[in-house]
Amino acid sequence: MTTLDLARLQFSSTTLFHFFFVPVSIGLSLFLAIVQTLAYRTGKPVYTRLLRLWGKVFLIIFAVGVVTGIVQEFQFGMNWSAYSKYVGDVFGAPLAIEGLAAFFVESTFLGLWMFGRDRLSPRLHAFCIWMVAIGTMASAYFILAANSWMQHPVGYELDPVTGQARMNDVLAVLTQSTALFAFAHTILASWVTAGMIVVGISAWYLRKGREVELARRALKIALPVTCVAAIAVSLVGHFNAQLMTEQQPMKMAAAEALWETEKPAGLSIFATGDFSRNPGGTNHNITIPHLLSLMAANDPNAEVKGIDEINAEYQRTYGPGDYVPVVGVAYWSFRAMIGAGLAVALLTLIGWILLHRRTIEKARRWQWLAVAGIVLPFLANSAGWLFTEMARQPWVVFGLLRTEDAISPNVTSAEVAITLIGFTLVYAVLAVIAVRLVARAVKAGPDHGRTPPADGADASETTDDLALAY
Repeated sequence: MTTLDLARLQFSSTTLFHFFFVPVSIGLSLFLAIVQTLAYRTGKPVYTRLLRLWGKVFLIIFAVGVVTGIVQEFQFGMNWSAYSKYVGDVFGAPLAIEGLAAFFVESTFLGLWMFGRDRLSPRLHAFCIWMVAIGTMASAYFILAANSWMQHPVGYELDPVTGQARMNDVLAVLTQSTALFAFAHTILASWVTAGMIVVGISAWYLRKGREVELARRALKIALPVTCVAAIAVSLVGHFNAQLMTEQQPMKMAAAEALWETEKPAGLSIFATGDFSRNPGGTNHNITIPHLLSLMAANDPNAEVKGIDEINAEYQRTYGPGDYVPVVGVAYWSFRAMIGAGLAVALLTLIGWILLHRRTIEKARRWQWLAVAGIVLPFLANSAGWLFTEMARQPWVVFGLLRTEDAISPNVTSAEVAITLIGFTLVYAVLAVIAVRLVARAVKAGPDHGRTPPADGADASETTDDLALAY
């Protein structure tokens, strides 16, 4: 493998691993905020016990997410110095705001929430976890704004001397449509991810006959939120795909394995092709007539450009070269993302109905599926990021900087291989530790080391004891 191949593999593997934890942190912070608000307003100990259990899980996930995120920053300088030099003036603002403002707010209020339980008033303490939830979403927004600039560069000019990008409109970078759709899509996906974890673990409690009331209360919150968010993320994804059809038509043509321009175009349900980056066509392709035209342009007879025509246009615009990504990866990652998301929506909808009918404690098959379904949002998130980044190739900044020109000029294959092996080993250890800590917290339950409060107990006393759980 070349240095470029190894560097791309290293960045993709560490990014995907980091993104296992980010959506969980974003989604669980909102779940905790809702639960603590209910505990404050109702005074019921069951919500305080939920807060104790899921607070421990959240802190574990948050800590591992921070550790794995640090590597992302260093890789820009280690393996991608040419990229960092080219986009530094544009990336500086959103990443600085994320680090100095959003993450600062998030971490500060998280500290107050952790250590201020017996020092702050219940209202102020609940306010702290809401600020953590807001901070996590704000942090995600600024990072997504920077990533969206790579997908659709706006608000910049090219330096006539160095040829590097220089920001001239920060509002355009922060408010462009690509960033707004990416933010909505990511936040909804985060709620789905965390919600499915809550649903799956609550189903595990029901299967074991443990903490039945606790599980029911968690499901009353998580099932509707996860189901609605899963449906909403599909709708946002549809409009985001329409936007990408305008901004990155090659990406969407690859996602549909559409080589020839068609009018009207059918939606591909299942296609196979030769095992190569650009097989030039499909061997078998099952389509639904007119549906791709309708989804892409809201017109069942609209023309949809194919890979070959778009590639020819790019060659005229950007110069000689092959601008086709790995079509198989784009095609199947796109379908894996959609399929896993729809499976979550169906699973949580069934659970919502069972909960409404008060039969969820006896639904053994659904409980088993809910536990297994915890992996579905992680599959959807990983497939979504693979599609977003790999289907943009050969560009690292669309239309401006190719990936092969972004790598550090002096880094060697051996150096990248060594760090790749090192990061992989470290991340494997972190994964084992994180999973075991979460499993231990779930198995121990919210009252590990203390007597569960009676139904008529004062919830404020239990709330003040939360610091002991961590």
